[in-house]
Formats: sequence, structure tokens, C-alpha cells
Amino acid sequence: MARRPRGPARRLLDASRAPRFVIEASHVLLTVVLLVANASAAGVALLLILLVIPGSQDGTDSGSVAANLIVLLSFAAVVLPVVLVWSSRMTAASLAWLREDRVPTEEERTRLLRSPMRVMRTISLSWILATILFTLFNSQYSWPLAIRVGLTVLLTGQTMAAFGFLAAERLLRPAAIHALERGGAIERAVLPGITRRHLLGWSTATGGPVLGVVSVGILALAGVEGTTPSRLGLTMVVLGGLVLVAGLVIELIAARAVADPVRTIRRAVDRVGRGELDVRVPVYDGSDIGRLQEGFNRMVAGLHERERLRDLFGRHVGEDVARAALRQEVRLGGETRDVCALFVDIVGSTALATSHEPDEVVGLLNRFFGVVVETVGVHDGWVNKFEGDAALVVFGAPVDQPDAPDRALRAARELGERLRREVPGIRAGIGVSGGPAVAGYIGTEERLEYTVIGDPINEAARLTEAAKDVPGLVAAAGRLVARASEAERERWSPVGERVLRGRAEPTVVMTPTATAVDPAA
Repeated sequence: MARRPRGPARRLLDASRAPRFVIEASHVLLTVVLLVANASAAGVALLLILLVIPGSQDGTDSGSVAANLIVLLSFAAVVLPVVLVWSSRMTAASLAWLREDRVPTEEERTRLLRSPMRVMRTISLSWILATILFTLFNSQYSWPLAIRVGLTVLLTGQTMAAFGFLAAERLLRPAAIHALERGGAIERAVLPGITRRHLLGWSTATGGPVLGVVSVGILALAGVEGTTPSRLGLTMVVLGGLVLVAGLVIELIAARAVADPVRTIRRAVDRVGRGELDVRVPVYDGSDIGRLQEGFNRMVAGLHERERLRDLFGRHVGEDVARAALRQEVRLGGETRDVCALFVDIVGSTALATSHEPDEVVGLLNRFFGVVVETVGVHDGWVNKFEGDAALVVFGAPVDQPDAPDRALRAARELGERLRREVPGIRAGIGVSGGPAVAGYIGTEERLEYTVIGDPINEAARLTEAAKDVPGLVAAAGRLVARASEAERERWSPVGERVLRGRAEPTVVMTPTATAVDPAA
């Protein structure tokens, strides 16, 4: 049973829900997450400047702080609507295929898969503009203050850009799944790979704050005013805490971005190992991970197709022949084997076809052949071919069977009884013979068939004619019965000799003894 996604956000973005709802919900959720995260980051940057960074308090007073707050609010009032409108238009363009209920074009798929990069660039550009604005604005108070403010805003912004990329990649997965399900394969990676993602996460979540710590150390060594031991200690503690918290969050998201698809593929591999070849993994990543997901699906589809062909091959030629063909190279030619042949032929098939509707005839034939296949299968017989209203069954090929005579004779007796009981609308003669025959592949390299050719097959076919004149409609060659075990020989009785059609020598014809009882019965 499929597990329900845990947590409200995961249930909201469950890809099994209506595609349009899931995709639009994912974009709304992403917008909310990014707005809250960037607003929080702006507040953290402001607190760092006012309370933590050494020397940032110099040249500042309540007036300058108020002025910076006004600039911050004005900047947000201008930039946020612009970013939201631009983002909405880009989203509308990338989801036009969903509203129009059609297959997305390659350009639309690529645009959707690149959404995390677009989010990262947008956030990065917004914070760079903020860095320039606040650096220039605070330069009127002092350039050291402006540089400290600018560096703090820049490092905070780049951390948020990395967070935006990872958040967008995670929250837009349902949209990517639906787009790729409708739109086809990923021809090339359009997002950074695993190595670049981890470098991105480290450089922004860890490298940025560490660079801030190094900068504070440089200020202290340079003797900049305000770098007192207590202030320096506070700075180290706060920036170190940010490294731990921000680094953990972003690295966790980055790790999950890799671990989730790997875990999904591993579980799918386990299912394939158990024989479940209809398993597929969702494809949602525009990087090499997505190509790996897609490659896995192609591989399993190939395995499924191969298994289906193998099944069809086994149904056409028999499981034993199929296994032998898969085990070794198939070559034209044959080998002499000691085999037993069981031939079963319907009596009066022409009259049957003229007295019944075609669908009734087909139904009777399917019931007839069903009993034949099931009965001989119990004794490991191989159905070599169906010939209209007849069937040829072979024992001793393609797999050796030392007790082939017993198997063939038991199968003939049981088949005669079952056909009389289960398919009373059909009378069929059964002939059994045995001896040396040639078994192998005939035909051409392009089209070949495994079959058995020889006197036992011909004699079994002729014995079906004799069987139509004896009680029970089952006839076996006396020489075959003579080769069977004593227990099996006791279940057969001779009814005389007959020169079969196409043969010069008479054949001893034997039929099942009326009182024969199988010990296994």
C-alpha cells in the first residue's frame, strides 16, 4: 500500500493529486517561503549591522538608523512587486501547456526545469542591488561603515540565493514530474550537478559567514575603532552560530536533493530484483540526477519488454526450448535423441466446423488444447506444435528424460480419460510411439524453428488413425510399451497388429487396459 505523504506541505504537493492544483499550489508555496525567508534574512542582516559587526555602530545614530529603515522599506516596496509580477509572468509562460491541457514543448519543459536557476538569479540580483544601494547610501556617514554594511548585505543575500535555488528545486518537483510525464526525455542537463550543488551550498552557507569572521579578524588586527574584545567575542559567537544553523539547513536541503532520488531509485531497484518490472521512478530533476532517473526507467522498460518477449517466445516454442535457446547459441542443425512422441488428432473436424458457428468451434478447440497442454505438462511433455485440429507432444527433447516412455504412456492414458470427461463434444484419437529422432533447429538464420523429425513422430501420427477404431481412442506402439517400466506395461493390452499407412512393417497396437488403475490415483 502506498504511504500517504507526511506533513501538510507534502500532502499539498502530493503528485497523485490533480496536476493543475498541485503545480499552482507549489508555486504559491514557493512564493510564500521565499518572501518569509528573505524578509527574515533582511532582519538578521539589520541586527548584525546594528548590534554585532564591530565598528558598524560608529557614525550611526537614531537618525541614520531610521533613514536606513526607510530606505529598506522603500526598496522592498519597489522591488517586491516587480519581482512578484515578473515571477508570475514567467510562471504563466512556463505553465501555459497545463492550462491548455496539452503536451509541453521542449522550450516549456526546459524553462520549467531551469526555474530553480531563475529563482537563484532573481534573488541574487535583488540582493546585489540592495548591496549597491545601502553601500552608497551609508557612504554619506562614513566609507568604513558603508563597506561593512555592503559586505553584510552581500553575504546575506548570496546565502538566500542558494537557499532559493534549493527550495525551488524541492517545491517545484511536482510540476517537473507532470511536465516530464507528458513531455518526454531530458536530452541534456539544464541544472548544476551534484558537485556544483554542494559547492554552492558550502560557499554560501559556510563560506560566506566564515568570510565575515575573517573580515572581523582583519578589522581587529588593523586596530579599527570599535573592535573591543567583548564586541569581537560577540561577533565570533553570532557569526559562528549562523554558520552552524544556516550551514546545517542549506546542507541538509542540498543533501536531501541528492538523497531523495537515490533512495527512490534504490527502492525501485529492490522491487525490480523481486521481479516487479512495471516499477517506474518519478523524473523531476533537470541535472544528471534527472537523467539517471530517466535512464533507470528506460532500463526497466527494456527489461519489461525483454521479459514479455521471453514469455511470448516460451508460449510459442515451449519453456524448455526457450530456456535452452537463452542458455546457448542457437544454430541450424540437429542431434539424434531418443524421444517419445504423443500425437492427438480430432475425429471428424470437418463435420465439427460445418455444424457449429466459428466462435463455437474456436471455443471447443481452446478447451481441447487446454486439456492437452495441462495434462502433458504434468508429465513434463513439450508441446512441439499445434497443427489445425491436432497437436504433437514430445518427451525427451529438448531436455533428456530417461523415463520418457513412462511419461508419454501415462500422459496418453490420462489425456484420453480427461478429454472424454471434460470435452465431451469432441472425439480425438491419441497415438504414442518412441525411438531415435533428430531434434534441432530447421529453417534459415533469419527464421528458424526447433522441431523433432523421425520415424517415432510419423508412427505416432499414423497411430491416431488406428486409435479411432479402438475403445478409448488411445493407441500405443508395442515397442514403446516394451521399453516402459513393469508397472506401466501392466496397464496396456495388445489389440493386434496393423500395417499403418505409409509403412511396410506391421505395428503392434496396444491400448490402455480397461481395469488399469494408477497407484497414484
